[in-house]
Amino acid sequence: MTAETSQTLDRGLRVLKLLADTDHGLTVTELSQKLGVNRTVVYRLLATLEQHALVRRDLGGRARVGLGVLRLGRQVHPLVREAAMPALRSLAEDIGATAHLTLVDGAEALAVAVVEPSWTDYHVAYRAGFRHPLDRGAAGRAILAARQKAPGDPGYTLTHGELETGACGAAAPLVGVTGVEGSVGVVMLADVVPERVGKRVVEAAREVAEALR
Repeated sequence: MTAETSQTLDRGLRVLKLLADTDHGLTVTELSQKLGVNRTVVYRLLATLEQHALVRRDLGGRARVGLGVLRLGRQVHPLVREAAMPALRSLAEDIGATAHLTLVDGAEALAVAVVEPSWTDYHVAYRAGFRHPLDRGAAGRAILAARQKAPGDPGYTLTHGELETGACGAAAPLVGVTGVEGSVGVVMLADVVPERVGKRVVEAAREVAEALR
């Protein structure tokens, strides 16, 4: 039996998805064509979404995603963090280095979950909430590299001293998780990242991605 669904809600969600996939916004006519409905329906959908700040229209009449989605997005981080913790904990204990999950937040990389190893004499202090440019540090560079690579070939990124003198990092991007762009990695005090670390962060990133699907 097919479950009952709301056609209006479905259309509203489709509007949000369409707007999220474009940088320049869409007109009522463009949305009407993509949804296969008349302009009157689109006007009503946009008016309702605007009331909840989920959509805004610029002076030219193009609809864009509104700031209200940010309030919804903030609630995503705790869910993502909870799903990632087992893999991060295993990674930190295995490598003996601080493990982290980093997500894209605009032009920045945002650490949303951090696990420090329990058995080491010293390790790099790295806090959830730490931000840095995407083009600095292994976590951000791994995300940028994934944008250029073919699907299924995540690889890993190594850096040294870009965020903290004497610290090096390794990170691998999350792959195949709809709506989430990020990476999993470790940061350690060392001159050179041990060879096995790169493959291990790729494995951990895969585990986190599977937990989020």
